[in-house]
Amino acid sequence: MSSIKPCTSPEQAGWLQLRMALWPADRAVHLQEMQELCVQPDRYAQFVAYSSLGEPQGLVEVALRSDYVNGTDSSPVGFLEGLYVAPGFRQQGIAAMLVNTAQRWVKQQGCTEMASDALLDNTSSHAMHRALGFEETERVVYFRKLLS
Repeated sequence: MSSIKPCTSPEQAGWLQLRMALWPADRAVHLQEMQELCVQPDRYAQFVAYSSLGEPQGLVEVALRSDYVNGTDSSPVGFLEGLYVAPGFRQQGIAAMLVNTAQRWVKQQGCTEMASDALLDNTSSHAMHRALGFEETERVVYFRKLLS
C-alpha cells in the first residue's frame, strides 16, 4: 500500500530523484526550483508516493494558474505541472492516487477545473490522462521567431 506525503522542503526523500527522472536537468537547477515551489504553498503543491518500505514511487506537482489555460473556462485553474511514476511501480494505481491528491488540493484552493498538457507525440501520456478522467480539449503547435 502506498502513502502520499506533501513535499515542503527540497530535502524531502525521493523528490529530487523522481524529479530528475521526469525532467533531466542539473541537480542545482532542480534544487533551486524546488525551493521556489516550497516558499509559495498557496500557489504550488507537490506530493510523493512511498511504498510500505519507504521507497519513493512517484510524484505529482500542481500549480494554480491564473493566466489563460487552453480549454478551460475558469480562473484560477489547477494545472498538473508534472506527474511521474517510477517504472517498477507503474500500473498499480499510483498515478491515480497522486492525481486524486492533487485534485483535493486544487479544490481546497477554490478551483473548479484542473488542466494538463502533453507533447503531441506522447501517446502514452495521452492514454494515461484519459484513464485519469481528463478530456482532450484542443491541440496546438507553438512557433517562435528569433529577432536579431
